[in-house]
Amino acid sequence: MARWFGFAAALAASAVFAASSHAQDWPNRPVRIIVGFGAGGGTDIAARIIAEHLSKSLGQPVVVENRVGAGGTAAAEQVARGPKDVYTALMMSNAHVIAPAMYKSLRYDAVNDFQMVSMVGTAGLMLVTAPDFPAQDVKGLIAHAKKNPGKLNFGSPGVGTTQHFASEFLKQMAGLDIQHVPYKSTPATLTGLIAGETQMVIELIQTVQGQVQAGKMRAIGVTSPQRFPTVPDIPTLAETGLAGYDVTSWYGLAFPAGTPAGIVDKTNKAMRELLATDAVRAQITKVGALPQSSTPEELRKHIISEIDRWKAVREKANIEQQ
Repeated sequence: MARWFGFAAALAASAVFAASSHAQDWPNRPVRIIVGFGAGGGTDIAARIIAEHLSKSLGQPVVVENRVGAGGTAAAEQVARGPKDVYTALMMSNAHVIAPAMYKSLRYDAVNDFQMVSMVGTAGLMLVTAPDFPAQDVKGLIAHAKKNPGKLNFGSPGVGTTQHFASEFLKQMAGLDIQHVPYKSTPATLTGLIAGETQMVIELIQTVQGQVQAGKMRAIGVTSPQRFPTVPDIPTLAETGLAGYDVTSWYGLAFPAGTPAGIVDKTNKAMRELLATDAVRAQITKVGALPQSSTPEELRKHIISEIDRWKAVREKANIEQQ
């Protein structure tokens, strides 16, 4: 028995040494970050900013690959079910936590098939209306909607998008009867608002900020718990009539489950350092997000909490799963 315990201890020590050695040698070839959306979107931009600076930190190229399809789930499946080569990571976003709520079945577990590394940042959204909408703030919007049940519409770039769920959450918190008009894209959604097909839209701040400044839309509030630094004069929804409302888009980096701890720690340390630099923070802020690093466990807890939240919103809104 003593020999067995001695052998087990030696085996465990050998495994620890191998993992440590693996982490020291890693990376010795390019690392890929898979993005589930097309070039130019928020997730893609966040990934490219991180890739550029991680390349310098890790001493190897970090390249971004776009794997578009099925609301981001094609990319997540590729990383979760692909070769466990420790050279492929996933740039996650809100879509990663909405997918388990929207899809009856996924070929991966959104939590347990991934080894979280770090948050990258959060992006605020803004509630906008047409310039001639009778309400000037959230309190007025809620009052107007309650006086006109079933007569107002909100737009989104599709069923199951962050914008759709953020609006459904608003409806549920305020007890409103407002109809959803799904469009096929964000530009079509904003065109519908300007044309009067809908009366309100929740969209990323960076996407609508120009239209607001041009007077084509009116900003009613931002969805984050605090005012967003790029639009400090716009109050939060919580401030102006919807206490407790808090929705932000976010980005986070993850490897497949089973990635050695040493590699995770090495990447997390590099992420924390680069997200603390003025250059990276300025780049991320410029595209409408706030830099935010985390521990792997903090990101994991955030994802679990968000999945639970959006499942509850979907069920209450009676949104049909796909």
